[in-house]
Amino acid sequence: MHKDRIVVVTRPRAQAENLAVRLAASGREAAAFPLLDILPLDDSSQLQAAVSELHSYAMAAFVSPNAIDAVFQFISSWPSEVAIAVMGEGSRHALAEHGVTDSNARIFSPLDKERTDSETLLRVLDFSMLKERRVLILRGEDGREFLADALRAQGIDVHQVAAYRRCKPQLDSARIKQLLDLLACDALWLITSSEALRNLREMAFEHAGADG
Repeated sequence: MHKDRIVVVTRPRAQAENLAVRLAASGREAAAFPLLDILPLDDSSQLQAAVSELHSYAMAAFVSPNAIDAVFQFISSWPSEVAIAVMGEGSRHALAEHGVTDSNARIFSPLDKERTDSETLLRVLDFSMLKERRVLILRGEDGREFLADALRAQGIDVHQVAAYRRCKPQLDSARIKQLLDLLACDALWLITSSEALRNLREMAFEHAGADG
């Protein structure tokens, strides 16, 4: 990467701002421009019901730090007998902020820090521990089915619950100007989901007349 190009971090606001600060501290020019907004559920009754039954699950899998923060709105501590699966270091940090670490919980996460997704998470899970038992997956609305399908193929009873919802950010005049400036300066965009990429294309077409 060319050192003079701005790195645009597009994750939801809290994670984007944190990563942009870390990149700036390492000497890279960085800007946070979230392409997804994370919002509470309109109806959290199913989430609250699942959380109230945490003790009945062998493991809970969180697809993002946002899912962790949503769950901890309803509990003060994690039941130590329930294993946890997360995708990456951001989720580990989110757990730690709520007092959950390897010292008081069994946490599974991908060993390859360069690739953290459902596929690499599956490589480290103990299927024998989970077989014929219940696993709770906590995710955003309309999340991927890959992890749930892979666990069910191993004879595991999977229950998926939405913990938050995602939407395309609404841009005010300041954010539109930032978008146009970033598009004009040939920035490096860090995009981690197809939904975020789709939102960027829609924003670029709407506000800059760009397509493709």
